[in-house]
Amino acid sequence: MTATKSVPKGFLSRDDVLRLIEQRGEELRQTLAQNPDADPRVLAFLAEEGSLAAQRAVAANPSALAETNAYLAHSRDEEVRAELARKIARLLPGLTDEANEAVRQLTLETLQCLADDELPRIRTILAEGIKSLTCVPYALIRNLAHDVECVSAPILEYSPLLSDADLIDIITTVGAHYALLAIAKRRPLAARVSDLIVAAQDIPAVTALLSNADARIRGKTLEKIVEQAQSIGAWQGPLVLRAGLSQRAIRRIAGFAGAALIERLAQRHDLEERTRRHLRSELKKRLDSAPAEPASLLVQEFARHGPIDDAYVLSLAYRGNRAGVVAALSAAGKIPAEIVERILNLGQAKPLTALVWRAGFSMRVAFKIQTSLLHLPTHQVLPARDGVHYPMSEKEMRWHLEYFGI
Repeated sequence: MTATKSVPKGFLSRDDVLRLIEQRGEELRQTLAQNPDADPRVLAFLAEEGSLAAQRAVAANPSALAETNAYLAHSRDEEVRAELARKIARLLPGLTDEANEAVRQLTLETLQCLADDELPRIRTILAEGIKSLTCVPYALIRNLAHDVECVSAPILEYSPLLSDADLIDIITTVGAHYALLAIAKRRPLAARVSDLIVAAQDIPAVTALLSNADARIRGKTLEKIVEQAQSIGAWQGPLVLRAGLSQRAIRRIAGFAGAALIERLAQRHDLEERTRRHLRSELKKRLDSAPAEPASLLVQEFARHGPIDDAYVLSLAYRGNRAGVVAALSAAGKIPAEIVERILNLGQAKPLTALVWRAGFSMRVAFKIQTSLLHLPTHQVLPARDGVHYPMSEKEMRWHLEYFGI
């Protein structure tokens, strides 16, 4: 009887070998598809016959032929079209008039195909990529400007191809909140466009407009904003920082603004002596009307509601309870209330952040006080590091506190 041969350890069966060949073949196809030096004819073959992974790699490969890009624009796979949209946006600036006309035409057809994609995500990726380009067909940009919010917003804010007439047409016909907000952020922005944004009375859009130093706002339009700003706190901070405020407008703002904003107004270099005296008078009224012993009053309230913690101080800041915030920082940090008031009145992010740190609260509390209580402009707000941590070193924060004798 013939002895059966034993199979050596590690022996590969026929099926194992075929599977390895298939795996290595797929690895090779993906490697080729990603290689910018690969023969464009190979890339064209992989776009048609390769796996989804290979097709996605070809879609991102800048060496793919214009014909290959046009073919992939009709892919059923969303990620293939997404990669292609990112690449086409990068390729367009290099598509000069000297380029082969057939290549140019095919690329523009691919661009249009992606702009017409059924998925907003693909159109959004494309819009983000071409938002600042001048080498894009105007008709395509105009269509994207009338698309859904996620697609139109970057075009409305950045595209240099949109004229003032286009923007006015969109404001008067679309009039949507997101359109007003995006247009209000454009740099630069003509005064007649600003007039329409203010006339729409969209609070976030007007806030963005006031914060946009490159937006021209007529004096009469600013006067209209001032008239309404007493009841709209979000406008007061950026309004105080606007150039071009008349002396009358400055005095009007001082009539309803808080102490910190009045101090900011007093730092302007274009003030008449009459206006300076008015600001000093209004500031004295604010400081004199502050509660005499806010800390002791708040301690009584804490006895009813619980300890001085982040949640409580956040709620105070959210409600705009300035006296409560002063009292909480004073009590928790063992700092005289008048010094806390001085730091808040200064309206600067770093000393305030150091004060909150000294009081033992989180950076989230410091951020909330900056935005909801002091209404600091976005470019002056000090955000958290990595979303949660204090952005300054302990040494730097102690330095800011020492400046106030803490």
